[in-house]
Amino acid sequence: MVKTPPQHRTIPLLENGDKLTRYEFERRYNAMPNLKKAELIEGIVYIMPAALRFRSHSQPHSWIIGWLFTYEAATPGVALGVEPTVRLDLDNEPQPDAVLLINPEAGGQARLSEDDYIEGAPELIVEIAASSVAIDLHAKKQAYRRNGVKEYIVWQVLDRKLSWFYLEQGEYLELATDSSGILRSRVFPGLWLAVAELLTGNMLSVLNFLQAGLQSPEHAAFIQKLADFD
Repeated sequence: MVKTPPQHRTIPLLENGDKLTRYEFERRYNAMPNLKKAELIEGIVYIMPAALRFRSHSQPHSWIIGWLFTYEAATPGVALGVEPTVRLDLDNEPQPDAVLLINPEAGGQARLSEDDYIEGAPELIVEIAASSVAIDLHAKKQAYRRNGVKEYIVWQVLDRKLSWFYLEQGEYLELATDSSGILRSRVFPGLWLAVAELLTGNMLSVLNFLQAGLQSPEHAAFIQKLADFD
């Protein structure tokens, strides 16, 4: 009886801290179907833990998704993605907690590849971070800024802080609340966020303020602009 020679792994495993090109990152990632989440940030591999804590990530994530989904449902021409792979550039392939983008046919700056991945910079990215020590406020922020992500939200759950950055002349500036404590998107008119209410988990109030934004004249004008895009 002839024995079959042992099979040798031809594609190395992804490891935290690997320095890879995006092509090699994807090759190794695709060879590991049981790996839940890994990102390439500035050429460095970060493997995310499979288990997520409820109050410091899972629940806040669901609140952000509910807020963004409500906006998407009322705004034809925009699309929400939950933890999508984003081919940002040759050294960066993040998997953000959420993205909101303008559809390419409505003038958006990102595109969908033939194999159904986002290529380029979505207009808005949201990351849920445990605290300020996370890569979301450092390497990721730098990569998002350099690639032209127009708005970037980081919710530091344990620090009870939310930062909303907008891109102006190549730099990220922090968006300030209005007199009512509301943050208003500069890219997505009508996308209003009641920060204090979100941080305390008062989602009914968060959605009520968002509904006010959806009924604003600027939101109506934005819908018309997207529909008229040629």
